[in-house]
Amino acid sequence: MLGRLIAIGDLHGCLAALDAILEHVAPQADDTIVTLGDYIDRGPDSRGVIARLLELRTACRLTPLLGNHDDILLDICQGAEELMGDWLTFGGEQTLASYQTMKPHKIPADHIEFLESCTLMHETERHFFTHGSYDPRLPLDEQNPRLLLWGKLRPTPPGPHPSGKIAIVGHTAQRDGRILDLGYLKCIDTCCYGNGYLTALDVNTGQVWQADKKGAMKRNDE
Repeated sequence: MLGRLIAIGDLHGCLAALDAILEHVAPQADDTIVTLGDYIDRGPDSRGVIARLLELRTACRLTPLLGNHDDILLDICQGAEELMGDWLTFGGEQTLASYQTMKPHKIPADHIEFLESCTLMHETERHFFTHGSYDPRLPLDEQNPRLLLWGKLRPTPPGPHPSGKIAIVGHTAQRDGRILDLGYLKCIDTCCYGNGYLTALDVNTGQVWQADKKGAMKRNDE
């Protein structure tokens, strides 16, 4: 019997929320967890988030996707130092503080290697997952990487993909803490680093788990 297929939205350094979600989800070896990127920046513990995801790889099938914040850090580590100033104001200052350094090259190698291992898209029989957005005019294997990383759902979300698969995305923060559900597209970035929640979604059953940045689980009646 196949395990669950669970997506987790943008983390942004919110370790307490991730720990609360994982405690309630209780991942099993045959579960697949797809994390939608933006592991770093803005929240208090980017280092702790990546460390926890490295541990999670031993508990289940983890499929981490790359977010635009993660991509900027990788660019800087690969020599694009001109991005440093913008990145610091974009949330990078909080990331470096979690590593107790102001130098990106001091971030542990296994954490950078984790980000380098992230993919831009994950596809299953019924769903596809990416961080940002997609072009409904193009096959899934011909999508523009920048759109997958940076594309927003505002002001107008993309239409259904002709593959018939349901898109599971993050990046466009739903500041009311509610999943954006268009049927053919679900956005589960529910703004954990702000006043929203971290969201985990079992894409097959529709079960939802949400926790705020302090690690308090949201009740179903909230």
